[in-house]
Amino acid sequence: MQKAHLRMSIKKFIMKYRGQIFFSVLLVALLAAAYYPQPNNAEKEAVLMQAVLSGFGQLHYQPKDINDDFSSQIFDFYLDQVDGGRRFLTQEDIAKLEGYRTSIDDQAQAGQFEFFDASVQMLEAALDKTQGYYREMLETPFDYDTNEFIELDGDKKPFAQHDDELKEYWRKYLKYETVERIVNKTKEEEKKGEEEAPKSFEEIEQESRKEVLEFLDDWYGRMRKLKREDRLSVYLNTFTHIFDPHSEYYQPIDKENFNIRFSGRLEGIGATLRTEDDYTKVVSIVVGGPAWKQKELDENDVILKVKQEDEDEPKDIAGMVINDVVQLIRGDKGTKVTLTVKKIDGSVKDITITRDVVVLEEQFAKSLILEGEEGSEERIGYILLPSFYADFQNKNGRFCSTDVAAEIEKLKAKNVDGIILDLRYNGGGSLRDVVKMTGLFIEKGPIVQVKSRISDPEVLKDSDSRVQYDGPLVVMVNSYSASASEILAAALQDYGRAVIVGSPSTFGKGTVQRFIDLDRTIRGFNELKPLGEIKLTTQKFYRVNGGSTQLKGVTPDIILPDNFFYIKTGERDREYAMEWTEIDPVEYDQDVLQVDNISKLRRRSEKRIEENAAFQKILANAKRVEQQREESAYPIGLEAYREMREKRQEQADEFDGVMDQVVLENISNLEEDLPGIEADESKKARNDEWLESVSKDIYIKETLAIMHDMIKEK
Repeated sequence: MQKAHLRMSIKKFIMKYRGQIFFSVLLVALLAAAYYPQPNNAEKEAVLMQAVLSGFGQLHYQPKDINDDFSSQIFDFYLDQVDGGRRFLTQEDIAKLEGYRTSIDDQAQAGQFEFFDASVQMLEAALDKTQGYYREMLETPFDYDTNEFIELDGDKKPFAQHDDELKEYWRKYLKYETVERIVNKTKEEEKKGEEEAPKSFEEIEQESRKEVLEFLDDWYGRMRKLKREDRLSVYLNTFTHIFDPHSEYYQPIDKENFNIRFSGRLEGIGATLRTEDDYTKVVSIVVGGPAWKQKELDENDVILKVKQEDEDEPKDIAGMVINDVVQLIRGDKGTKVTLTVKKIDGSVKDITITRDVVVLEEQFAKSLILEGEEGSEERIGYILLPSFYADFQNKNGRFCSTDVAAEIEKLKAKNVDGIILDLRYNGGGSLRDVVKMTGLFIEKGPIVQVKSRISDPEVLKDSDSRVQYDGPLVVMVNSYSASASEILAAALQDYGRAVIVGSPSTFGKGTVQRFIDLDRTIRGFNELKPLGEIKLTTQKFYRVNGGSTQLKGVTPDIILPDNFFYIKTGERDREYAMEWTEIDPVEYDQDVLQVDNISKLRRRSEKRIEENAAFQKILANAKRVEQQREESAYPIGLEAYREMREKRQEQADEFDGVMDQVVLENISNLEEDLPGIEADESKKARNDEWLESVSKDIYIKETLAIMHDMIKEK
């Protein structure tokens, strides 16, 4: 009774003072914990929910009223998240949950989880039920002569009305998975020589059903291993996503993984792992890491147990989820971990590895020298930047602005006539570094405007009057270039400093996020920690011309067709994306190199593209991709499916090999990079692969031609 009264008091307090300071609200939310000597999950979950609501209400760029409309949005979006394929729940199930539709907001503000608990219980029952469906149905062959269709796009079909309709969907789905494997295996049989006895249809069919059973058992096994905290994370992120697609709750392991991607470094053994059945397998060894240096751990080793140096007995990790395994194996530099592994030959071995700093070099900036147009003596520098990385936790860490500046200096020493900066597939990163990096190409001035909800825009400027590179510059982007990539492309485009080349538009993420570490925010109550972190959108950024990149992205000066030319991608395709807005421009100018012949460069590029068979094939393929994306209903009669597959394969074959031809000759690494590349076989092999991919890249080829036109017109 006392607990219930306390919860009600907290709820009333939060409702009354929701507009007060975030930290105060969190403190009140935590007062409940003081009444319980032994905290349980319910208390921690209540704190997390109230931290999300308080933080987002106080700090999000565009807060929302937590009311019945918000609750209804949560209801629908959460069900889409947990059953987007419409494989588990029925409309009868959802009807049982419908009573929660407009009360989720009240539950959340009171730190209660009735809807979530009911949904988890219903999903677990659905797993039992549907596992029974597929195991029973896969015991006997399907009727492969009857032609029927299955819709695979969850957005195009409603939830099944009842269990009978759901069971019928599963029958079609299992038949589809089996038919697909039968067709694949039949093709493999046709390729066998006469010396091998062909398998009968009955054998192929039985093998196919067995593979589907194994695939589904593995999938269900992974779903059943999900902890409550994993399911809760999905639920919390439903709330954050209603605010915008880039606001999230991070469990501690998720934030750790984010930091690794952002900085390009970690402390551990340097191995990539994955779960297979109940075991953890080594997928790859990071070159230069502790495991690579020791040379005892190999790819395909299966890890059975993990022991810390201060433990007497190892921990058996069979059946453990991958995140928990990773937590055991990672650790501080200088500490030791012993892995009991099963080798590919069946032998079992204990391997002790001293953890160290592992550097993920593949995401760092690197450069090449490209020869210019045939008959010319041009030398063009090419810089690939996979992300805007920054290691703020380490004073000696890597920062992309510093690394790109170093690559520029190396290229200038080679007397290059122009530089191509490749930001394709670069999802962004450090705002500080993009401002510094843009400043490498202008004297000084504003780079981007950043605006929070209630304050005037802050103009982030390059204050360094030096110009590290003053020559011709082309920036390559595509529809996956996002955030910081868009800031750099937009600024250099507005200044007229560079030519932007690529897809019809970049991703369209024009928002800035901030992390809040809940462990640091909430003092005391250590028994509830670790709580994780929340990342929320606190600002929008705007171009110096006043326009936002949000939703619209950056439209390149010269557009090159790609396979997604006719498909809506990026932020425009995200639910609850924030709207496009604009503010006043700021004054900006530069006197380094003004690209004032864009129209002429564009016309020449368009003419080359029209005459280029490869680009015309890409455009035709983009039409095919658009059409196939809409055709999500598949035939599942064996012959009908085979005919559909053959037709699609014939269409795909028409466009096969577009990027298989060498289109660029005379590509070379910089001499000073070669010793590091040739230090080991793995690095050399990856470099050879990179050189080969660049030599076959028609987009770099066309960008090189655009650069040639720029130099000629200069």
